[in-house]
Amino acid sequence: MVSLFAAAWLFAQTPATGLPSASDVIAYLNQTLDWHRQLAVEEQLTSDPADTLFVSDSKQLDTQIVRKSFDFARAAAPLIGSTAASTTSAQPSRFQSLLRSAAAAENEARQTQAEAESVRAQLARAPARKRPALRAQLDELESEISLAQTRSQTLRQMLQFVSGAGAAGGANLPAQIEELQRSVPETLPVNPNSETRTATAGNTSSAQANRRPEPSGILALLTDLVALKRKVHTLDQAISSTDSLGEAAKQVRTPMVTALTAATRQGEQLASAADNADPAQLQDLKKQLDALTATFKQLAAVVLPLGEQSILLDSYKTNLARWRDTVHNQYEVELKEAAIRAAVFGLVIVVVLILFELWRSAIFRYVHDVRRRYQFLLLRRILLWFVIGITIAFALASEIGSIATFAGLITAGVAVALQNLIMAIAGYFFLIGKYGVRVGDRVQISGVTGDVVDVGLIRRHLMEVGGSDTDRHPTGRIVVFSNAVVFQPAASFYKQIPGTSFQWHEVSLILAPESDYRIAERRIVGAVETVYAEYHERIEQQHRQMEETLNVTVPVPRPHSRLQLTQNGLEVVIRYPVEMDTAAEIDDKITRELLKALEKPPRLRLVGSGTPNIQPVPGPEGGATTESQPSDRVA
Repeated sequence: MVSLFAAAWLFAQTPATGLPSASDVIAYLNQTLDWHRQLAVEEQLTSDPADTLFVSDSKQLDTQIVRKSFDFARAAAPLIGSTAASTTSAQPSRFQSLLRSAAAAENEARQTQAEAESVRAQLARAPARKRPALRAQLDELESEISLAQTRSQTLRQMLQFVSGAGAAGGANLPAQIEELQRSVPETLPVNPNSETRTATAGNTSSAQANRRPEPSGILALLTDLVALKRKVHTLDQAISSTDSLGEAAKQVRTPMVTALTAATRQGEQLASAADNADPAQLQDLKKQLDALTATFKQLAAVVLPLGEQSILLDSYKTNLARWRDTVHNQYEVELKEAAIRAAVFGLVIVVVLILFELWRSAIFRYVHDVRRRYQFLLLRRILLWFVIGITIAFALASEIGSIATFAGLITAGVAVALQNLIMAIAGYFFLIGKYGVRVGDRVQISGVTGDVVDVGLIRRHLMEVGGSDTDRHPTGRIVVFSNAVVFQPAASFYKQIPGTSFQWHEVSLILAPESDYRIAERRIVGAVETVYAEYHERIEQQHRQMEETLNVTVPVPRPHSRLQLTQNGLEVVIRYPVEMDTAAEIDDKITRELLKALEKPPRLRLVGSGTPNIQPVPGPEGGATTESQPSDRVA
């Protein structure tokens, strides 16, 4: 015990007081492990081979830095334990009685042991009659020894516990250090060759898995810019964390460096004092120098790992700084590229808008027909949005192949889901052609006759007309048909020839056989021509417009007659064009004129069982038509 107290006192007088406490060592190790965990975040940043190289360097430096922290902790643990013991022994108010009891128990055990050895020696030389008494005495002494040793061991355990508690865990510090190091397996001693091969293989696979494709579209560039900005922020945090660890290492290292400096000065002072000392003093100085040397070696063993770690931290920070600069430069390059692409995209959009605006101005200047103008404006609007959509797709997309694949899938899905809608839109362009349907045309769709009142992209509206074939009038109903009706084989679609609004009517009269056919034909045709003369100019104008539109030559529409013999007598058939809007009025006038012509002398007598009437000329499928084809069948 005297030697222990002397050593503790000697250590307390040395510069070893600069050692950190056990709690400071554990706190520093925990801070090191927290800093080590940021390596996993850095590994997630790898997106190209350059990043992989930086991460590989960081891994090697990180492992060495963490190992140096544990080297420092293991070197400091024995010194911290000795300091804790000396600190405990230096507390007379609380533990002095416990120390005295432990010393007394050890002293008593040694004295009893010496007495037992003496009795044992006597027992070996004593005659037989004295041996029972000596053996009984020896047994009693051995029991005392056992009791004293048990008491001494108990007191020693209590002292160890008090010493550990007073040092804030200094007694079990090595166990804590080992436990923390086992939580980081990569810092345990391993075969350097196998470690290098494993790290290389891991970096290679990571580079292949995280290789970042070069962005080509604006959207991809923006996404990559966000990722690069996040990477720069993460690296800035890693640099800040490294600075914090370096500052913590400096705070732990500074007191010990100060103690080493003081030890150096003390050694110089002792060396100077040895120059004028006598032999007895030299012997004392030698002991002091030896103790100082031992203390210096112990402190140097603790400080050295921290110094090496400081150099490694500077290298680690330099590596992070170079990585951050590389990422920042890449960010600036892609930012400029994104700005250029955005400017080009905006310029293309402006050029497209200017060209289509010039197209719009040309339509209003050179296309005077309202229907044609509407068609060209609609085509312009569709093409404008199509070109803008294509421009946006090519500007934002990363790969042309992905656009084609995506467009193909979308087109197939749209074609199936919107088949009728697509056919209606296609039918619209089919119907607005040169000979198409426009507002005001009279058409017949699936047996429904009406005037077109609206032509839409999807459907068209008809104002239905009814009544007899010679007297059409609105029914008061609006009929809606999809434009896709033109592609339906079962649907019939008829419309008037563009530019015309007339149709052919005929009247059939059967005269008595004795009638003079020349007089009868002249009277009947003359009655019809009398009425036709009132509107023949409008019919001829429509005829000329029809020839210009169709680019064909057809006979001028005018009344004409045909004669044929029947069993009852002579049949006279008169065909004449009428305007659809005034067909009933014209037929009424012609009927009156025919009655007047029949009553003129010599009076013409009609025969036959049927009643003469005026009706439209039947077409191939029951529709009204004539030799000059005034009706155009659309479907």
